[in-house]
Amino acid sequence: MSEIDPLDARILLALDDDPELTVLALSRKLGVARNTVHARLRKLGQNGVLGAFSRRVDPVALGYDLVAFVSMQISQTTQPVTTTALRELPEVIEVHATSGDADLLVKVVARDTLDLHRITTAILDIDGVERTSTAISLHEAMTTRMRGLLEAAARTS
Repeated sequence: MSEIDPLDARILLALDDDPELTVLALSRKLGVARNTVHARLRKLGQNGVLGAFSRRVDPVALGYDLVAFVSMQISQTTQPVTTTALRELPEVIEVHATSGDADLLVKVVARDTLDLHRITTAILDIDGVERTSTAISLHEAMTTRMRGLLEAAARTS
């Protein structure tokens, strides 16, 4: 993954303001050649800077109103197998290897508490899982945000 330079950050901020801007509209708004904007967007996509479009979809729109975080203690020798098995569960939307008491922190979505029970039971059935602890999110106090970091990057020269 390559670093975002000030022009990349300005392009992304403009798209954050209006995701429907065309390459031509972006070039006019930023005072940059159309080919430059097009090449920059292509490079950002190819280098993994821009995630998949599906990451923008709110799980609530798919009927998953409940968010929970599952802290997992696993057998250290099975981590690759465990994370592969977690990827097979569509309700698992993030997995982080962590330090501290938990080995993995897993973000899951569920339709309701009964559905969450089904998901956590499936997680417990994965080889190498020794113990889990689940915390239900009551509400999202702040969403993932990148705008402030992009604004700082856009100011850097």
